Amino acid sequence: MAYTKGSGPSVVVALGGNALGNTPEEQLELVKNTAKHIVDMVGDGVNTIVTHGNGPQVGMINNAFDIASKTEGSKVPAMPFPECGAMSQGYIGYHLSQAILGELKHRGIMRSSVNVVTQTVVDPDDPAFQNPTKPVGAFMSEAEAKELAEKTGCIVKEDAGRGWRRVVASPKPQRIVEFDAVKDLWDAGYVVVSTGGGGIPVVEANDSYHGVPAVIDKDNSASMLASSFKADRLVILTAVEKVCVNFGKPDQKALDHMTVAEAREYIEQGQFAPGSMLPKVEACIRYVEAYPQGQALITSLECAAAGLRGETGTVITLN
Repeated sequence: MAYTKGSGPSVVVALGGNALGNTPEEQLELVKNTAKHIVDMVGDGVNTIVTHGNGPQVGMINNAFDIASKTEGSKVPAMPFPECGAMSQGYIGYHLSQAILGELKHRGIMRSSVNVVTQTVVDPDDPAFQNPTKPVGAFMSEAEAKELAEKTGCIVKEDAGRGWRRVVASPKPQRIVEFDAVKDLWDAGYVVVSTGGGGIPVVEANDSYHGVPAVIDKDNSASMLASSFKADRLVILTAVEKVCVNFGKPDQKALDHMTVAEAREYIEQGQFAPGSMLPKVEACIRYVEAYPQGQALITSLECAAAGLRGETGTVITLN
């Protein structure tokens, strides 16, 4: 069936971790609320590609296979990390696209949703492979982590005083293998769930692709996706309505707008936390520098539709 695209802007949305749960059951409930806010945008005529993270989910899958494969008498095979990433894309995308479709039907909007399991090309010589830093999976004690590392050869590190976790590389995305398929579906009026977890990391050699153990930052992939599609907006969703400077201090200030120059100045001042707001602001900078006509928006899931209407959120532009 052919659907009609909306009359509003084209938008790539990167969902934050608060939009997903820690278990399949919790996630299935949370995405119902997530879908309502996405369909709020669709109802305003926005043409949407939805991306999402997968750090906890891919780690959970990987840990489950590792444990099961090493259980005495088990016939469960060990599962390579890229395949675990594909599995996480599949079930998160299934939940999201199902919830979005249900909300579209509930509101009588004649559109549909689809999930595309997506590969992202990375450079095999990316320096990230020499220093894996991306935490995945469950927290462990030091003893448990070192035992896992000894048994599997994986790399483990202590994570911000909260315990030990497996870490993998987080290389920069180069391009989306299924770009044309996603574009065709988007042009046909579908709400597309794509590039989940930043995409399954693959390297290209001899006209073929090979998965590599890594997790690509979803905001980096969303930025690349938005500029590649020449999307009007990149929307990065997080837990706060607006980006703030002097966060948590008496003189905290919420920002309505930043130019790239202003954003870089704030970064130099150390205003944005490296594990929180900094990568989101940097992803927005990369998008508007690659596609100067576009605008980036950082806001909360609940404020996304209002942010696109110019009512809230922090907008980042080239000038």
